Order: sequence, then structure tokens, then C-alpha cells
Amino acid sequence: MERGAELFWEGLRQEMSPALEDLQEFAENFASEVGPSMRDFLARMGPALAEIAAEVEDWSRYELPEILPNGDIIIRRKPDPEPDDPQENPAPEGNAIDL
Repeated sequence: MERGAELFWEGLRQEMSPALEDLQEFAENFASEVGPSMRDFLARMGPALAEIAAEVEDWSRYELPEILPNGDIIIRRKPDPEPDDPQENPAPEGNAIDL
């Protein structure tokens, strides 16, 4: 059983090797090309983003960000759900069952 597990992991390692090498190459390119601009962006926008994050209590109440043709980014709030109207489903009178 141990030998079977070793063969399984060796086969998996051989199958995954090309993908892992591609991922490593992508990460190295990303770090060298995008890394500096990302650091600059976070240095400039980090405090403002932190303020926004502190203000928003529930991100699920907002739509995905939308980029307008002029470059502006807007985040729309989803409509508030309609409250349940107690008049729609009135409780039955006289036939209540206590559990």
C-alpha cells in the first residue's frame, strides 16, 4: 500500500510539473513587470481603500464594480429587499395550534 501511494504521488508530481513551472514563470514575470506598479498603486490608494472598507458593513449589498467609458469606477448598491407584508399572509384566526 505504501508503494502504491509513492507511485501515485510520483505520477502526480510528473503530471503537475509543467503546470507548476508555467506558474512559477508567470509569478516571476508578474513580480518583475506588474509588481512595481502594484506597489505604487497600493501606496497611493491604500489609505482611501481602507477608509471605504471601514465604511461598508456588508459587501454583499453591492453590485460588482463597473468601469465607465471615461475611466470612472462605480459600485452600485443593490436594491433593498422588499419587507414581508403581513397583510399578504394573515395568520389564521381561531384555528391556531399550539406546539
